[in-house]
Amino acid sequence: MRTSHSKRALLGALGAVLTGLALTSVAAEAVETGPATAASSSHAAPILRIEGGTVRGTAGSGVDEFLGLPYAAPPIGSLRWRPAQPPAEWDGVRDATHFAPSCPQPRSPFAPPPPFSENCLYLNVYTPTLRHDRHWPVLVWIHGGGFTEDGARNYDGAKLAANGMVVVTINYRLGALGFLAHPALARRPGGPAGNYGLMDQIAALRWVRQNIAHFGGEAHNVTIAGQSAGGVSVLGLLISHRSRGLFQRAIVQSGAFALNQQPLAAAEAAGEAFAAAAGCPDQAADCLRNLPVDALVSNFPGAAIPGVIDGRVLPESIGTALAAGHFAHVPILNGVNHSEELIFVAGLHVTVSGGTFVPIPEEPITADSYQTDIATVLGVSTARAAAIAAEYPLEAFPSPEVAFSTLVSDANFACPALRVDRWTSRRVPTFAYQFNDDKAPPRFAPLPPAATHSSELQYLFDQPNTPIPGTLDADQQALAASMRAAWTSFAVSRDPSTRSLAWPAFNQGQQSMSLVPPRPQVWAGFSDAHHCSFWATG
Repeated sequence: MRTSHSKRALLGALGAVLTGLALTSVAAEAVETGPATAASSSHAAPILRIEGGTVRGTAGSGVDEFLGLPYAAPPIGSLRWRPAQPPAEWDGVRDATHFAPSCPQPRSPFAPPPPFSENCLYLNVYTPTLRHDRHWPVLVWIHGGGFTEDGARNYDGAKLAANGMVVVTINYRLGALGFLAHPALARRPGGPAGNYGLMDQIAALRWVRQNIAHFGGEAHNVTIAGQSAGGVSVLGLLISHRSRGLFQRAIVQSGAFALNQQPLAAAEAAGEAFAAAAGCPDQAADCLRNLPVDALVSNFPGAAIPGVIDGRVLPESIGTALAAGHFAHVPILNGVNHSEELIFVAGLHVTVSGGTFVPIPEEPITADSYQTDIATVLGVSTARAAAIAAEYPLEAFPSPEVAFSTLVSDANFACPALRVDRWTSRRVPTFAYQFNDDKAPPRFAPLPPAATHSSELQYLFDQPNTPIPGTLDADQQALAASMRAAWTSFAVSRDPSTRSLAWPAFNQGQQSMSLVPPRPQVWAGFSDAHHCSFWATG
């Protein structure tokens, strides 16, 4: 969830499963073998038989890649705004050496390279060089982008896979195609509509359950992970009954900013208004399904956050469910970045309040506009705005812009993340972190180096398509290696601790891990640093 539409220019059991695995090494000719064939010895292109057909990937240095694999049928025509359906089988060997199209979205520096197509329900698999004697844990990555943009190909999972796990990156329907709630689209009159993008994510997890053993993955050791809107997705999957049993761990990166989802009635009213503006005032599903993709993409709001309580995928708001213990009881790793809102405030002149983009009314932020801007973007009274300004006095910060981005970061990201930690740690192992490298290279907007929203991504994934290239220095590379090792350890053992890093559970004194270069440090000061007692009284 990194851009606004109005600012888009910026913005035992496994053995049975493996018995029938067909693995071929390509040399003079493709020969079907058993699962013991390893591509590493010859560096030949790996070929696998999976459900649906045979695929040929790319052999890398220690990691094999299979790109553009269909996990669902194309959601076009009569399948537009319907739950994802199984993909068709194919004959011959499918080339899995190139990315498939990304889902339709506005033009933006944050969008993947073309092509784009409504036929976009594909995923990519990065796996340690195939060996029959290893069953690797699996991490499924859900990208962010406000549910309106971004794509799986923006995240190269090879470095994470090289640590010892299978990494899967997925596309899912975005914008109006993925999150339009409209009564005409309900499966029955009065039934739920919306959250098709989340249905896609669940379909992808089912595909992983059915196929990942062929790639050396352990089908019953799956970690779901996501950042921003992808983090919201992980939280949604935690509370959804539709995804139960499809994963065993969860990683939430900067995803606690949208804990209150829209009621279905409100989301459908907005959907009806959107349909009328797009040329379907009679509210007919056929009309909507015949609209060109461009009309759906260009007229939809810049973000589909926070999602809708549709009663089918999301039975209640995320915050309500977590507080009540209504979620999959799996270990959770949850964290934020130091200055989450800086990229929004300084780069886009908006804040992320309640999971939606709120423009800052008076720009630039000055001493005179400070309280007015606080009241408007946080939706509080004049008296409360004055109290917030007193808690965050301008003289304590280098500029009004930094003061403002600090307070909205605390209100919208940090303290909600702390609430999530407190709710989940009552019932499951919970581990907390804050990414604190304030010299992280800016990759998405021309800002001073900062640990802002999305800064941590480059420490986990290679990001070949960011609008601004970036290079990590030696200390930052050491931090990146520590983070990838911790994420892998969590996927393997339910605990992010490694040989060189003891990561305490949150319920041990509400400690978190400060991710600083070159070596992360245990930290007990999160709540005080973000004024969370103050925000709890507002």
